[in-house]
Amino acid sequence: MQIPLEIRFHNLDRSDAIEAAVRERAQKLEQFAADIVSCRVTIEAPHKHHRQGKLYGVKVDLHLPGGELVVSREPDAHHAHEDVYVALRDAFDAARRRLQDYVRVRRAKVKTHEGPPEGTIVALDPEQGCGWIATPEGREIYFHRNSVIDADFNRLRTGLKVRFHEEAGEEGPRATTVHLIGKPDLAG
Repeated sequence: MQIPLEIRFHNLDRSDAIEAAVRERAQKLEQFAADIVSCRVTIEAPHKHHRQGKLYGVKVDLHLPGGELVVSREPDAHHAHEDVYVALRDAFDAARRRLQDYVRVRRAKVKTHEGPPEGTIVALDPEQGCGWIATPEGREIYFHRNSVIDADFNRLRTGLKVRFHEEAGEEGPRATTVHLIGKPDLAG
């Protein structure tokens, strides 16, 4: 961290043991993002006149280049937070998850969905109303005239590029939908 860790206690006496636990957990966050600028942790106990079990609140405020992440575990949210160390664990676990998501987005490692496979029409049988698509991997996929979307089967020719959706057929793979790539003149 570029700025030293800041630990605040609210309605609670400062504790070396709690500070050590916070420092250990904050240091582990740096494994996920080495460029954390600062980290401020606030540990809060309920007001002194509170009669029943104390529920601790923990707030973790992380500053990073281009952003800030704030995670707060409020005292009323969970009775397990009667133990300050459980409250710390839960807050830092949530901060770690948020930090991992932030880093993934920043590195553009967000899950993307691939589009449908592409291929080239390599054979047509107008009498049978079917054809075959060759994939870049060298497989041949059967398609029926009714699978062609946004184009007239009778105007297709070999060499045209297509996108398709594939499924297993009785006699091998078949394309359930076939879309032409970039040939609007064949749409009629």
